[in-house]
Amino acid sequence: MKKTGFIAAAGLAALIASCTPSAPKADLKTDVDSLSYSIGMAQTQGLKPYLVNRLGVDTTYMSEFIKGLNEGANAGDDKKKTAYYAGLQIGQQVSQQMIKGINYEVFGQDSTQTISLQNFMAGFIAGVLEKDGKMTLEQAQEIAQAKMKEVKAKSLEKTYGENKKAGEKFMAEIAKKPGIKKLADGVYYEVIKEGNGPIPADTNRVEVHYEGKLLNDTVFDSSYKRNSPTTFRCNQVIPGWTEALTHMPVGSTWMVYIPQEQAYAEREAGLIKPFSALKFKIELLGIK
Repeated sequence: MKKTGFIAAAGLAALIASCTPSAPKADLKTDVDSLSYSIGMAQTQGLKPYLVNRLGVDTTYMSEFIKGLNEGANAGDDKKKTAYYAGLQIGQQVSQQMIKGINYEVFGQDSTQTISLQNFMAGFIAGVLEKDGKMTLEQAQEIAQAKMKEVKAKSLEKTYGENKKAGEKFMAEIAKKPGIKKLADGVYYEVIKEGNGPIPADTNRVEVHYEGKLLNDTVFDSSYKRNSPTTFRCNQVIPGWTEALTHMPVGSTWMVYIPQEQAYAEREAGLIKPFSALKFKIELLGIK
């Protein structure tokens, strides 16, 4: 028999037995009765992990789940109840998924901080009803992106502010070092070997060998260790790299010092923590 049911998208776990309190009592007098019961039970495969892992249900309160299940199943095509149950379902998604996901995106591992549920719901409901909103949907999307970046940066600075201070101090000291030259946007370099080839434009593809280090000299990436040069377009990398490459003659090897705002800024990338100034040895092998 082909499986059907409640539900193909989620699947349900075999845990609603006929003896469960508040569950209907099974009466298997006919073939249709047995068919109905067996289909009902067969369609419960996967329910428990779905309830626990996807919906956040505490199995201590299964009687409440059964109560809601019965009400929903018996609602039929009652449009008022359908709307109410849909609201409950989406409200649970807001609580268990949306808010948690947004908090993680904005505040990372800091569980002491959260966005305002009251204001989230005010905006959410205004958007659903399409009236009485304090801004248009397009404005909301633009403001959400800008404010998320702003609030996230402030939150990260509380955690990684020392990285920013250390980077600023390092770049100030590098600027005073003999033989150091300055590019735009606070990027500095010193020549290890000066080439005499052409200088790439930002749209050129180049082949390079490189090694990247944190301020404590931890190597976080190296094409030398892989024994394999890397090829990419000059404008496809962090801004500090683009700035350096578009001033390097082919055949050059430079030591490049990049402030955090021209590197990964508030982003985290493997061993690179937010607001990290970085050091790179870059060897420009050719233009492709």
